[in-house]
Amino acid sequence: MNRGAAWRSSAAWRTYLGGAIWAGALALSGGVEPRTIDAVLAVRTDVVGVLAVLAALIAGMNFFPAAWRSFRRARLDMNVLMSIAIVAAVSIGEPVEAATLAVLFSFAELLERAAVQRGRQAISRLLELAPDEAEVVLASGATEMRPVASLGLGETVRVRPGGRIAADGSVIAGESSVNEATITGESLPVHKTVGAKVFAGTINFDGTLDVAVQAVAGQRTLDRIVSAVREAEARRAPIAQLVDRFSRVYTPIVTLLAVLVAVGPALLGVPDPHAWFLRGVTLLVIACPCALVIATPVTVVSALTSAARHGVLVKGGVHLEALAGIRTLAMDKTGTLTRGELTVRAFEVRPPTEARALLASLAALESRSEHPTAHAIVRYARAEGVEPAREVEAFEAVPGRGVQGRVAGVELVAGTERLVGDAASRGWSPTGMAGATVLVASAGGALGRLTLTDTVRSESPAVVAALHALGIRPIVMLTGDTEVAAAAVGAAAGVDEVRARLLPDDKVRAVRELAERPGGVAMLGDGVNDAPALAAATVGIAMGAAGAPATIETADVALMRDDLRALPYALGLSRRTMRMVRFNVASALIVKALLAVGTVAGVVSLSVAVLVGDVGGTVLVTLNALRLARHPGPEQPG
Repeated sequence: MNRGAAWRSSAAWRTYLGGAIWAGALALSGGVEPRTIDAVLAVRTDVVGVLAVLAALIAGMNFFPAAWRSFRRARLDMNVLMSIAIVAAVSIGEPVEAATLAVLFSFAELLERAAVQRGRQAISRLLELAPDEAEVVLASGATEMRPVASLGLGETVRVRPGGRIAADGSVIAGESSVNEATITGESLPVHKTVGAKVFAGTINFDGTLDVAVQAVAGQRTLDRIVSAVREAEARRAPIAQLVDRFSRVYTPIVTLLAVLVAVGPALLGVPDPHAWFLRGVTLLVIACPCALVIATPVTVVSALTSAARHGVLVKGGVHLEALAGIRTLAMDKTGTLTRGELTVRAFEVRPPTEARALLASLAALESRSEHPTAHAIVRYARAEGVEPAREVEAFEAVPGRGVQGRVAGVELVAGTERLVGDAASRGWSPTGMAGATVLVASAGGALGRLTLTDTVRSESPAVVAALHALGIRPIVMLTGDTEVAAAAVGAAAGVDEVRARLLPDDKVRAVRELAERPGGVAMLGDGVNDAPALAAATVGIAMGAAGAPATIETADVALMRDDLRALPYALGLSRRTMRMVRFNVASALIVKALLAVGTVAGVVSLSVAVLVGDVGGTVLVTLNALRLARHPGPEQPG
């Protein structure tokens, strides 16, 4: 839907037309002088009545059909209440009041739709950022323009300076800077060279890039983000369900009170039953739970879209509310608190083992693994000028412990003491540095060991301090590393508790234990490896999820940018959102209570009731929700 389409819809035009006729009726009714002759007064009164009824009918067509459908289902919703109030006002000779009610209620409904639509458009417009056509590089080297929908996996597209990237893929030629704010929320350009990943909808700055397509239209990261937010809007927060249940009880009670006020005095012979009937109609208007019903969805949609613009995907109001209540945080170490780029700091062998031969065999074994430790060992071997041996048989990766297999006919095991065995670890003196130790052994015993270290992210201590300031305590680091390595990282980052030597199942048990605490626990991990622990947490948060389909689809919250600063932002936004929802609900109830008392006392008119209790409440809720769009985003790296 186009920007501002709600204000140009048929419902909007009915509101405008009804409002114009209503304004004319008001002008005529206010233009009658006290000394005007009775004949002229009667004519003007007739004209005012006709115009007012016409205005009520035109504006009322925005909700009369819905009211009839609800009435047939025996449901007392806001459309039914407003329709009854309008009919009642006309029946007692108050057509201007009826028109006022119809026009203002129609406007309030229009305002609500526009507010929700504005939030949804902020996400839908992301899809418009991806170009419709791409410059495809042919096998001959020539290029041609083709629709993006026709691109296939493996094809090459050329992105010139100033152009938008059409598909997710990998750079195979060229060098440039790319603005990835639409995906990660990162405002600074990211340098891209051969091998770097790029995303559809991002902007190429100063160089020409050739990109190999790795995701077609409908499967791009941009598409998954839009799909995730749209699905999130349907996942209602518990507080929204509570408000709905409350409204279903509250509305009939106040409606019954309105009926008693309207007809009770007449049955009891109280003077001026007309005035009491009008008060009953006014109470009927006050009973309409408009602001109560929209308090949560408008606010939550605004928060979800604001978060998405800053590179944080929250998969629904239920997770937003759960995140606001979190007081305990569990975090993975590698790739979360640390950079996740392990480096071999020391390599030792036991005589008579030859170091380069062992390193070649070890690198061959580790090249079959996707673990960060394995990548670091292979990089180290190549940096030392050692190419991995090629003959690897019976390879097996043991989760959380290491790898084993047969290299050039020799059985090798590389990993933790739990995998290699205590006997292989005896006799080694301490390394003198904090880090992860990888032992290498064969059937004959220990052959060597490597010590690998990771670098704590520069922002980790500040982020942990910010989380403590938000009342998140304890912050527990869960890792499969040794106690020495884990303690060093934990101390540098400032976490409250460190649990080391954990297998994936151990992490799940730890998260379940922490989930027993008040508010539950959030688990922050950096990928699919942490999926079981994320699933066990009250809220699972995936870090650096850009381009990772499984992570976006399975996590409750996904931090698209590989930056911890998005975590305090997400927690702060969730808490502000819930505070705003509670304020909106409480203020709506207080206003309605005051109006109800004032109506019974005869000091609140029907116009005041609809203007303050209905339109005023809707405007307050909407403007409050839109303030979330100005919630400060994550601090950008300097």
